[in-house]
Amino acid sequence: MFPIRDTIPNTHPPVVTRFLIWANIIIFVFQALLPEWQVQNLVERFGVIPIRFTRPHYAAMRGYPWDGYWPFLTSMFLHGGFLHVLTNVWTLWIFGDNVEDRMGSGRFLAFYLLCGVLAMVMHTLTNPFSPIPAIGASGAIAGVMGAYFVLFPNAWVITLVPILIFPLFIPIPAFIYLLVWFLMQFVSGASSLFGPGQGGGIAWWAHIGGFVAGLWGYSFFLRPEKKRSVSSFQT
Repeated sequence: MFPIRDTIPNTHPPVVTRFLIWANIIIFVFQALLPEWQVQNLVERFGVIPIRFTRPHYAAMRGYPWDGYWPFLTSMFLHGGFLHVLTNVWTLWIFGDNVEDRMGSGRFLAFYLLCGVLAMVMHTLTNPFSPIPAIGASGAIAGVMGAYFVLFPNAWVITLVPILIFPLFIPIPAFIYLLVWFLMQFVSGASSLFGPGQGGGIAWWAHIGGFVAGLWGYSFFLRPEKKRSVSSFQT
């Protein structure tokens, strides 16, 4: 199933959401124009290679460069292909504008980046000896989805569900859509722990870590007036 749009209008221009979308697109275009060997160097330098941080001596023997912990930040702006970046920016557009509305642009940017970093930390902890670079904005966007899950449970997500060759557009409650999405990530992530190759080349635990980070950390980034409204609603 693929989300098409949600039913919650935003009241403020989603400045940071648009900025992040364009940043990801521009960097991907730059990346796509490079020769293959330069793309590989770019990914190895700015992507998160878990073994680089868990076994630095081994990483040095393999020739992985040490540039501190910047890859936990820079990796979320690199993508592995057109569909990878397209699905990420589309999902960010659907869920990001409303979460930014509730947080404000500055807080939302900090929230997004923090979720992305924590997502890659989770990926490293669950794949400590992996020599494969992890890249993509999925972990940060999963954090946005986690915040949306709590903030807009009564929203609806218009979802494309292909039945054989017929596309169906079905409205699904956001609470259900995001819960199913998270369970799919969790099941896939759990299976990836049982052996190499079980993850299908997808950093499932980055998605899980980002979603949980957004789920539990969103309240620290809300606008002050939004915190009061959420608190009064919960009591």
